[in-house]
Amino acid sequence: MSSVLGKSLAIIELLVNHPAGLTVSAIASEIDQPASGVHRTLQELARLGYVRQAQAQGDYALTIKLPAMGVGFLGRAGITDVAQPVLDELAAHSGELIRLSVIDGDRLTWVAVAQGATRGLRYDPGQEQGVVVHLASSAGGKAWLSSMSDEEALSLVSGQGLLRQAEGTGPNAPRSLTLLLEQLAEARALGYATAVDSYIAGMAAMAVPVRYQGHGQVLGCLSIAGPAVRMTAERMAVLAPRLQAAAIELGEAASGSQYFQAVVKAVEPARGMERKTA
Repeated sequence: MSSVLGKSLAIIELLVNHPAGLTVSAIASEIDQPASGVHRTLQELARLGYVRQAQAQGDYALTIKLPAMGVGFLGRAGITDVAQPVLDELAAHSGELIRLSVIDGDRLTWVAVAQGATRGLRYDPGQEQGVVVHLASSAGGKAWLSSMSDEEALSLVSGQGLLRQAEGTGPNAPRSLTLLLEQLAEARALGYATAVDSYIAGMAAMAVPVRYQGHGQVLGCLSIAGPAVRMTAERMAVLAPRLQAAAIELGEAASGSQYFQAVVKAVEPARGMERKTA
């Protein structure tokens, strides 16, 4: 990581996970850069309004500027306007956590959430919006992988890694490509992907792809997650029709989102070229 831009983005991505801030030395250690250079970059980011220092010699933290830009983008792109009512309704029906992830290149990122559980045992991470989904261990990731060929799926998993090294993973996460392919085949047969004690120990989730206008290009994935003791295989089977119907509704509504329209238009020329050369 040699460019100034690369160093700046590394600092921003680190501070996203530390809302209370970090010292210069801690940041330098985490991104493996000299403290002097990190300090200069932080000073420039502070001048531009992206980070702040609580007091002299104090920790550096993100300002609200970047999060506000992200929220503004999602709103202007029509993603939250299209998705939130559907997520809220599914959360109320299921009584569990509902998450929407969208595809951005070769990554899947959580962008919207609705919590249906109002009391008692529940799964509520609270910090996953904007997080890149780990494909092999999560229900949403496996739902996306199951929508493509095994070769394409393995290519994406190879680029990201089979296991979540930094954050750890659940005891039932697939630890071989053979097992992962078996789980993808099961997802295709069931019509939804599952992850039990896989992404996080004690948590279970199910997910389906969201296709443009219900049958076109995959735009993202919709999932239901909750405590594993409650999200049993039997309960997932009961919730599946409602989850699939909500995904279809999102896909139909996606035509009202500028972001999703742009994604579909960007892919169509490439597919046209593929047909011509085939």
